[in-house]
Amino acid sequence: MPQLLEWDCIDTVLLDMDGTLLDLHFDNHFWLEHVPRRYGELHGLEIEQSLAELLARYKAVEGTIDWYCIDYWTRELGMDIALLKEEVDHLIAVHPHVIEFLEALKRAGKRRVLVTNAHGKAISLKMRRTPLGAHLDALVCAHDLGVPKEDPRFWDRLRDCEPFELDRTVLIDDSLAVLRSASSYGLGYVLGVRKPDSQQREREISEFPAVHHFLELMPGVR
Repeated sequence: MPQLLEWDCIDTVLLDMDGTLLDLHFDNHFWLEHVPRRYGELHGLEIEQSLAELLARYKAVEGTIDWYCIDYWTRELGMDIALLKEEVDHLIAVHPHVIEFLEALKRAGKRRVLVTNAHGKAISLKMRRTPLGAHLDALVCAHDLGVPKEDPRFWDRLRDCEPFELDRTVLIDDSLAVLRSASSYGLGYVLGVRKPDSQQREREISEFPAVHHFLELMPGVR
């Protein structure tokens, strides 16, 4: 198996959560099936009508900090989003080989930093339902910085609280918008994820190097 990254030249590994370390199936099911069903029940709408209305509302704030904010959607939709997430939290799952990869990074002396747009309440739920927290050195929530990772200002704010050298850092993320933002900022390495949702087909990614699963990253980590 070929070595995808120059691990000897990397000190810091920035890791996205949803779709990268965790299976995006939970989030896709939640926002595209569970919330529309509950919203339809609340307003007497058929599921198709409910989904269409919600998709328009999602689209209006896509890429902003509000899109990721549980409190925003609780106010906007009149439903307790944090509580609704707990109704389907059995779907929260760690992607294959993630823990193995994180432990290999630790043995290699790499700093493992979770950088996520997820709201604090979502982070807390997922840390309770998975073993991720025990395998990370730091966790940075975009809501604490005031802007999402898509925003160019995010990276300066991240370096203020979690210093790293640009040319010795890699970001692993399933969002092309975030990868573009990090690449434009000057991050030394950016890496995509081809299958963020285990229930969907792999994506073709030509713009950046990308992996099918974390086992591909193990060669060279020592």
